[in-house]
Amino acid sequence: MNSLDFNKNEFRDLLHRGSDIILDRFEGLNEAKAFSGLTPDIVRDWFDESIPEHGMNPDQLLDIVKEKIIDTATLNMGPNMYAYVMAGGTQISIIAEMLAATINQNVGKWHLAPAISELERRVVSWGAEFIGYDKNAGGVLVSGGSAANLTGLTVARNVYFEKEGIKQKGLFGFDPFVVYASEEVHNCVDKSVETLGIGTDNYRKIPTHQDFTIDIEILRGQIEQDLKDGLKPFCLIGNAGTVNTGAIDPLDQLATIARHYDMWYHVDGAYGALAAGTKVKNLFAGMENADSIAIDFHKWLYQPFEAGCTLVKNW
Repeated sequence: MNSLDFNKNEFRDLLHRGSDIILDRFEGLNEAKAFSGLTPDIVRDWFDESIPEHGMNPDQLLDIVKEKIIDTATLNMGPNMYAYVMAGGTQISIIAEMLAATINQNVGKWHLAPAISELERRVVSWGAEFIGYDKNAGGVLVSGGSAANLTGLTVARNVYFEKEGIKQKGLFGFDPFVVYASEEVHNCVDKSVETLGIGTDNYRKIPTHQDFTIDIEILRGQIEQDLKDGLKPFCLIGNAGTVNTGAIDPLDQLATIARHYDMWYHVDGAYGALAAGTKVKNLFAGMENADSIAIDFHKWLYQPFEAGCTLVKNW
């Protein structure tokens, strides 16, 4: 009978081979270029083949993986990588990824992954406490900052309109409700507004000051105008560090405005909110009053991609 498993000796040899490939990649990182200079046509050609009828010898496969993938990879792990918001990960995380793949847990149900489910709950709690959020807050780990913001805004929509039965009826019959954020907000919010059926016509991008923080007076004026036009101000989004410049909106003032107009207050902290756990926490005053916050563990905390988190204050 055929099996997908190797015998113990074969498996041990392959694990050692994989470890050797990993260790080899850490050699010469200080001198290695961050980007290989390859073009899409070249890389596409490497993998341009039909579905194979039979599996490949694993040693041969590892040769290809090393040559075509590991040795040509964009080196987030090296000191010469400055593009985008790329953390290098950690070596202990490499071991963790291997161990996680071994037990292959599904956290969709507690009984399928008891320890991992409780670990997730604990990590979420620690993340909340670290940034000064309510230690009783809850949340969930998601695939990244974009998913964290989408999840937070989904909770916002469903909770805010729960009494109108939005989860059962959908958006049919609702008067338009409006989302507000600065012009510097991450474009995943645009996508979230589209995905949630709110629509970009009901999404206000407020101009910023020269320091790229939201203009509070223009925001107030826009909210008042929307009220006069019969629209419902629904959600206000603050930036706890923008991707473009690291700008931090006046989060305490935004919290006050959200309360005054009875809006859900969400903070996109995927880029910068974890800095609230450091000596510059004063810059994030007012973030603790947010109804929901998006953070990324794969940035400041150097976790493997991707490890986003949505926190909700009133769990």
